[in-house]
Amino acid sequence: MKVNEAGIKKQLGQRVREQRLKAGISQEKLAELTGLHRTYISDIECGTRNVAIINIVRIAEALATQPSELVKGIEG
Repeated sequence: MKVNEAGIKKQLGQRVREQRLKAGISQEKLAELTGLHRTYISDIECGTRNVAIINIVRIAEALATQPSELVKGIEG
């Protein structure tokens, strides 16, 4: 089975964007809360970054959700 890396990154980016908008915060604010750079957050949401699990946890905490919510339903 071949993993669709681009599709996985896109799906994660969409989930992060959805949760960020639901929380009512900007990419800049999310970056501030996570200690990550704003362009890194943008790259995640655009599906161009392969995100380390520790950063998924940081993002989830900043969005007051569980990491599992960010990866829920992602298919390779």
